[in-house]
Amino acid sequence: MTTVIYCYILFTKEVVILDIILNNNSMVPIYEQVAEQIKKNIISGKLKADDVLPSVRTLSNDLKISALTVKKAYDYLEEQGFVVTVHGKGTYIARTDTALAREARLRRCETELKKLVDFAKDTGISKKDLIDLFELEMEEWTDD
Repeated sequence: MTTVIYCYILFTKEVVILDIILNNNSMVPIYEQVAEQIKKNIISGKLKADDVLPSVRTLSNDLKISALTVKKAYDYLEEQGFVVTVHGKGTYIARTDTALAREARLRRCETELKKLVDFAKDTGISKKDLIDLFELEMEEWTDD
């Protein structure tokens, strides 16, 4: 069963809506699912440096999961340098340098491209056809 949770988080003057999707049938632990989705929002820029995440208790109540699971997700993000926890104050998005964020985006692109190449190989799509498709998609690209 997949559980879809919409978590509304209030920052300064704006409300950021995070869609945290938990898949109870996944082999990926729940804490990792939570952490990866928060990380994706940081990398995309939806969550910015110094934004505060909901408290462990609040997020665990919203997601209907154990507070220990949320704590583990926050600890996991902190180990990776994406958040900073200030005891008694909360967990904040870390001021990551732009090179780190760029590297994370590049790793994600690499992972997705690898999946695409593997799919093309498995389904008999030729290297030339795949390159042609890629170039066709890139025609609309502008480096503004």
